[in-house]
Amino acid sequence: MTLNQASMTVSDVIGAHFDALTRAEKQLAASLLDNYPVSGLGSITTVAENAGVSTPTVARMVQKLGFRGFPDFQARLHHELEATLSSPITKHDRWAANAPGTHILNRFADAIMTNLRQTLSQVETAEFDGVAALLADRQRSIYIIGGRITKALADYLFTHLQVIRPNVTQIASNPSSWPHYVLNMKAGDVLVIFDIRRYEQEMETLGRVARERGIEIILFTDQWASPVAKAAAKIFRVHIEVPSAWDSSVVTLFIVEALIEAVQSSGWEETSDRMKTLEGLFEASRLFRKPRPEVPGKP
Repeated sequence: MTLNQASMTVSDVIGAHFDALTRAEKQLAASLLDNYPVSGLGSITTVAENAGVSTPTVARMVQKLGFRGFPDFQARLHHELEATLSSPITKHDRWAANAPGTHILNRFADAIMTNLRQTLSQVETAEFDGVAALLADRQRSIYIIGGRITKALADYLFTHLQVIRPNVTQIASNPSSWPHYVLNMKAGDVLVIFDIRRYEQEMETLGRVARERGIEIILFTDQWASPVAKAAAKIFRVHIEVPSAWDSSVVTLFIVEALIEAVQSSGWEETSDRMKTLEGLFEASRLFRKPRPEVPGKP
């Protein structure tokens, strides 16, 4: 396993080597990715049978991927599965056991910078531009949803996009209300989903149903990738680990704010008109406090 591959998920490694695999190995790779990572956690015989290939094919492919053998391959899968299921308590205990003596501000800053570098190294500018173009397309309606924690990010994106362009809807977190929103979606519309580890099962269901209706799904997830990724057209896999019981949203917010600017700039004339109208509405409603004019001679 190379240093670069050590920071990749097993699915990333499979994807990077896919074109170089034999026909049987590609069949095995597809089987492993179909119900990833659970499909790779059985015995080597079971994995081979489920893929319809021979046991030696499994052994050869995992070595071709850079693993020392099948046990090493499975150890990586188990590590990934454990990471995606970690509770805040588990995360805290793991970080606390290895915490250096530096101040938490320094440790946090180091972790955030590392997350930012690793995330940006995996974001293709063409893919980013493609997502911005989808969000900027006024012919498409935009729907946005987040989970228990990430709904704050969904709300942030919604608040800005509804100023920039029309036809932007935030989906309520209550799963029983989703069918009403899906009912109004039409093929070509865009659904933005935020789903990080301890993935919410309802998100996978919503993503699958929306995809079946021809909806373009943009997914914000973590480095391990939510199951929604199977239905997503565009995926931002953001590194989220910090020395805390909680995962970090800093880099996710960075990507979100960059997208907001890209969408805003692409249709600035219309956005500017909308902003002027909105300011007039704010003025009429007296929502914001006006600065008091300075009186000469008075402090």
